[in-house]
Amino acid sequence: MLLILTALSLAIWLFLLLVWGNFWRCDQRLDESSEPQPLESYPAIGIVIPARDEADVIEQSLGSLLGQCYPGAIEIVLVDDQSSDGTGAIALSLGETVTQQAELDATTRNLTVLSGEPLAEGWTGKLWALKQGIAFLQKQPLQRPSAQQADATATPKYILLTDADIAHGPRSLERLVAKAETEQLDLTSLMVQLRCESGWERRLIPAFIFFFQKLYPFPWVNQPRNPMAAAAGGCILIRSDRLAAIGGIDCVRDALIDDCSLGAAVKQNGGKLWLGLSQETISLRPYPNLETIWTMVARTAYTQLYYSPLLLVGTIFGMGLVYLMAPIALVVGLILGNWLVAGLAGLTWLLMAIAYAPTLKLYGQPVWTGLGLPAIATLYSLMTLDSARRHWQGKGGQWKGRSYAKG
Repeated sequence: MLLILTALSLAIWLFLLLVWGNFWRCDQRLDESSEPQPLESYPAIGIVIPARDEADVIEQSLGSLLGQCYPGAIEIVLVDDQSSDGTGAIALSLGETVTQQAELDATTRNLTVLSGEPLAEGWTGKLWALKQGIAFLQKQPLQRPSAQQADATATPKYILLTDADIAHGPRSLERLVAKAETEQLDLTSLMVQLRCESGWERRLIPAFIFFFQKLYPFPWVNQPRNPMAAAAGGCILIRSDRLAAIGGIDCVRDALIDDCSLGAAVKQNGGKLWLGLSQETISLRPYPNLETIWTMVARTAYTQLYYSPLLLVGTIFGMGLVYLMAPIALVVGLILGNWLVAGLAGLTWLLMAIAYAPTLKLYGQPVWTGLGLPAIATLYSLMTLDSARRHWQGKGGQWKGRSYAKG
């Protein structure tokens, strides 16, 4: 039985490396190494930022958007989702400063700070804020720097949905739009670079990205004929007409995993997706200790399993077989002198580390630390179990004072 399970684990890793969409290569990229192709004209962009108690990061994140090196007009709507820490006031102050500078530079950077309405029934907080921001953009005419561009009364061709804790590189928007325009994409999304500074971040954050890529292989997401669909909610550029075609943001109104649900809705409607990695667009959200990372994962892990106890059991068993079987079999094989089992287990563990290496390089971590992936996977399995426990106790999906647990 030990030999069978070890061989099965090896077969799974061979399948993942050779067949499962080349997810591990980290070769779907859009950052400073990707020089955007110049466009004849740059469409106006609407940007919606849902913000709830983001006073510690909003100045840096909003400033990165107001300071974009983008040749077209930008209309930014920050929806202050009933913050209690002065997020809206900080945004307004920053907007006044940047607007004065924009007038001197003859650029078009408009910022509106909306006071969010109370959360409507059947909505999650982020999506309700996005709906308000999108509705404002669709009603508000955009002012553009020259008459050569589109009619000033038109709604923006693209809408960027981005989180309040994301800092964008100075040419990030230009790269996104150039990518979307040249490849005729309906939704272009970036998995932003997560913070990886504390000890626990260095140990666990790269694995989070690795697991996400394994769950949604980016090359498959980016193939129009492949049904695989996903997006990363921190940075989503979507065509306004495609968003309207799928029924607006309402189509994912009650989704906790709203980004992937939005990507699926676009692709099922015939839209073309692109999802990639970026080292230029970064998350400012700190995860200084194990508790903060644990809470981040446990908040939505059980949602990914559709709140199914059967899928939960299958996931825990699968994680054990894929990640824990190799080190266990290696130790047992060496103790028993079963060199065949030990050899297969060692090869499996090595393949696991090889698959993880590109993600570690992306985050500037030593490749040899990939040998710790079984222990990391065990921690993530425990976080998933805790996510189910929180759901059963009615505490699932908690975020900044709100709980979105479902029955």
